[in-house]
Amino acid sequence: MPTTLLVAEDEASIRDLLRDFFEGQGYAVVTATDGQEALAAAREAAPDLVLLDVMMPWMDGFEVIRQLRRDGETPVILLTARAGEADKVEGLGLGADDYVTKPFSFHEVAARVEAVLRRARRGADVLRGGDIVLDTGAHRTSARGQAVDLTRAEQTVLRALMEASGRVLSRADLLDVLGLEHGSERTVDSHVRNLRAKVEADPGAPTHVETVFGVGYRFGPPVRS
Repeated sequence: MPTTLLVAEDEASIRDLLRDFFEGQGYAVVTATDGQEALAAAREAAPDLVLLDVMMPWMDGFEVIRQLRRDGETPVILLTARAGEADKVEGLGLGADDYVTKPFSFHEVAARVEAVLRRARRGADVLRGGDIVLDTGAHRTSARGQAVDLTRAEQTVLRALMEASGRVLSRADLLDVLGLEHGSERTVDSHVRNLRAKVEADPGAPTHVETVFGVGYRFGPPVRS
């Protein structure tokens, strides 16, 4: 199941461009055109993250955050045309996780989305996907109910893939996660090969750590915490 974003933006051109961009990145996207619609969509769709415009009709973004925080801790990134510090402080004080000032680049928004999602997922000590259970706090992994002894690098790769479940991470992404920004992509392939040998029922036909040819790797099954 892909990561779901709610894009709440009253300006149709920005809303549609954000939807198309993130769908192209492998996300599922729900949209809303005003604050009331955003609140209803958040409660119905239970998105993993909300991109929330501040200046919307019927209910502004600040009030939407107030309401969302009564319901739970869904991550929120504010989209604001206001560059003033007071508005940013107010949004963060209400519980927003980050903000982006318009005009923005889609790649900047994507980077902030991924960073906020990573922080949110780190709050979960146990990740479960398919036959694999990864306890990040205790540094324990099991596959098909059996304990698996992973190296630190293998666990780091597995965790990154599980936290990005359904999305492709390039070899460069995984080198960065491993702290080897200038390392060889073959290093990643070696870690993935060893990881598959330990967690896949058939390493030659993996069903968890999948190869996306010409792009990178993806953890296929939905992940829950």
